[in-house]
Amino acid sequence: MDTGSDVVWFPCTSHYLCKQCSFSSSSPSPSIQQPFIPKESSSSKLLGCKNPKCSWIHHSNINCDQDCSVNSCLNQTCPPYMIFYGSGTTGGIALSETLHLHGLSKPNFLVGCSVLSSHQPAGIAGFGRGLSSLPSQLGLGKFSYCLLSRRFDDDTKKSSSLVLDIEQLDSDKKTNALVYTPFVKNPKVEDKSHFSVYYYLGLRRMTVGGHHVKMPYKYLSPGEDGNGGVIIDSGSTFTFMAREAFEPLSDEFIRQITDYKRVKEIEDVTGLRPCFNVSDARKVSFPELRLYFKGGADVALPVENYFAVVGGEVACLTMVTGPERVDGPGMILGSFQMQNFYVEYDLRNERLGFKQEKCK
Repeated sequence: MDTGSDVVWFPCTSHYLCKQCSFSSSSPSPSIQQPFIPKESSSSKLLGCKNPKCSWIHHSNINCDQDCSVNSCLNQTCPPYMIFYGSGTTGGIALSETLHLHGLSKPNFLVGCSVLSSHQPAGIAGFGRGLSSLPSQLGLGKFSYCLLSRRFDDDTKKSSSLVLDIEQLDSDKKTNALVYTPFVKNPKVEDKSHFSVYYYLGLRRMTVGGHHVKMPYKYLSPGEDGNGGVIIDSGSTFTFMAREAFEPLSDEFIRQITDYKRVKEIEDVTGLRPCFNVSDARKVSFPELRLYFKGGADVALPVENYFAVVGGEVACLTMVTGPERVDGPGMILGSFQMQNFYVEYDLRNERLGFKQEKCK
């Protein structure tokens, strides 16, 4: 499940090729079970080039062959797709299929039939704001999830919860317990249609140990070129911050944390920083990290949501940065920071709600 992308895709060939993935790239494996085979489905159809949904997956108007006859034009298929993610790619053909989901039947559902991928899992359900996403195609009023603590990662019997509101009712019993912040209007930039897929939030400021971290405003709000702004993305692991925004945050933790020795050699190996040796501490204590959003919503993250123990004796900040130049959001709130939070995407009312709770 990825709120930072919109296409729903899965492997659909027994010869699925996946470079540097966690499962076999030459044959079906238990990791992906049996891949979907389109010819074995009576409702599976190749998407036509003239079908408006073809432009959904390509994010542009497709130029079908202008010289073909009327009949051959009708049979012309949607061109193969190649979807780029921060961690890799996937490519294949677009299908029109019937989706069966807990008693719901949705015909003519657009899905991607991938034949090759790089650095990808065994399929992604896009939950972004694009027309091809699962929420958009189902017409969801809201959806929500509660991500388990990372300590359950190796327990195959545990999985996080996902709730889809298909009935168009505002009757969720959790609603009154949540705090909400409105979604920020997405930037519209030519040739950067992927910006329209993201869920932008109005992050006003961050504090460490009650001290306001000063960072350039241009990274908290999208500019005319679409760069900057804050998005929430369940498909990103750690929160990413532009370098000019990350450095003040990192420096503030370093300034306030004086009880533990900094371990730069671990930082060089993991790419995380700052890191501190906590092996001699009976009880580890770090400054509180609090995020303040527009609408009066604020959240103090549990320390395990922004510091992780590495090697049993070193704790590292799980927020990362990259190159100095940022092309896209200035901050991406990742899934590590969402652990044990009930998060609701209220699409009808254009807002995000959240509440800390023990996810089960």
